[in-house]
Amino acid sequence: MNDLVRQHTALSETDLEWLHLLVSEWQLLSDLSFADLVLWVPTLDGTRYVSVAQMRPNTGPTSYQDDMVGHLVPRGRRPLLDAALDEGRIVREGDPEWREEVPVRVESIPVRREGRVLGVIARNTNLLTVRTPSRLELTYLQSASDLAQMIAAGAFPFPGQQVDMDASPRVGDGLIRLDADGVVTYASPNALSAYHRLGLAADLVGQDLGDTTAELAPSRGPVDEALVKLASGWAPRETEVEGNGGVIQLRAIPLKPKGTRIGSLVLCRDVTELRRRERELITKDATIREIHHRVKNNLQTVAALLRLQGRRMDSPQAREALNEAVRRVGSIAIVHETLSQNLDERVEFDEIADRVIAMVAEISPGKVECRRLGRFGILDAEVATPLSMVLTEILQNALEHAFTHGEGGTVEVSASRSGTGRADSRLLITVVDDGSGLPEGFDPQRAGNLGLQIVRTLVEGELGGTFDMVRAEPRGTRVVLDVPASPQK
Repeated sequence: MNDLVRQHTALSETDLEWLHLLVSEWQLLSDLSFADLVLWVPTLDGTRYVSVAQMRPNTGPTSYQDDMVGHLVPRGRRPLLDAALDEGRIVREGDPEWREEVPVRVESIPVRREGRVLGVIARNTNLLTVRTPSRLELTYLQSASDLAQMIAAGAFPFPGQQVDMDASPRVGDGLIRLDADGVVTYASPNALSAYHRLGLAADLVGQDLGDTTAELAPSRGPVDEALVKLASGWAPRETEVEGNGGVIQLRAIPLKPKGTRIGSLVLCRDVTELRRRERELITKDATIREIHHRVKNNLQTVAALLRLQGRRMDSPQAREALNEAVRRVGSIAIVHETLSQNLDERVEFDEIADRVIAMVAEISPGKVECRRLGRFGILDAEVATPLSMVLTEILQNALEHAFTHGEGGTVEVSASRSGTGRADSRLLITVVDDGSGLPEGFDPQRAGNLGLQIVRTLVEGELGGTFDMVRAEPRGTRVVLDVPASPQK
């Protein structure tokens, strides 16, 4: 809609915002009318109309099988559009149009903002299945007529109130019609069922909806007065009411077709099961985070015990082996600590990589600088845990073997992502040092070093990637990892 309005019309940005507000609400008008809606806006030169938005009803058959958005129509071809735009009033046609052997009733509703008509809504009703209307359908149509008059007067949608139609109740969820005093004149079967879930034993018709709703909800002191006002439909508001083990969502829409409030529409939706599942998910997420927190604590306890044991060792080789085990356990603990702070099983690995680099750098025998380039991005826990161990082993190997005691140098970790989607995304990691380099005849695929065995097992077996270690130019060693950024099924 933005592109069409800016390309073809003279409407301002504030006018465009008003149209967006209208389009966010007009599913309500479409469902109440059992009709398709098409928004036509006059072009810059005034000789044509361009259709910038379209809505089909959820409550009845469509009149348009094709998408109308972007169509241009010369002025004069559709007289009802011209009359509604020029005269600023709702225009109805006596005889229906016939479209592909389907009778269609056509109406035009001017869209007004601050006294100016911005465009026209064409309301098209498929009459093929018309029958004697029920009480529900008559209430829908009367409510649609009231809303159409409010749109023509510039009183609907309500300024400053953006509605999320995916989360708000819809017409089919439950509809209650109130008079000017807040008394129920009609309640749809779904609306009545929703109030029965709250504990209502009687019928809703004839009752003051505000008082009835407040009686069904648990006492909340001063908030009850606000609930009474909202359920009575005095202002356009949304809320949720909980009682008797049920939860219903309410949305009040005051009706002022001629500037004076004649009543209200209250849309209601039973969200009891939805809220129950949300609470279960919240509880599950909290439990998972607590598990990660406890695993992290247990791993830190294991690391502390290994560290104590290492201090009691007389053999330097045994002491160093335990210190390496401490760092391996620590790298896994870092991942679980990060997961304990997240709402899902995915982590920002750049922070983990920086902490692993800092942890391993503590063992540097000289003035070796470790730094990271590029971004790892967000990774699943199934990838992050083995990858943190792999990174620990590679860095540990570089700092222990590439530099002699007291020698300075650099170790650089580079990361980049490739692929357009999560499924085909890959992670290329390069670790380069400027140390002494590999000995002659060294084969990383056959080396018996425990650290390299761990790297090969995790990269090729668990991550499903590749691992290589070669000489770097002009000196040093380059380790290249190519692994999928998502878990392999």
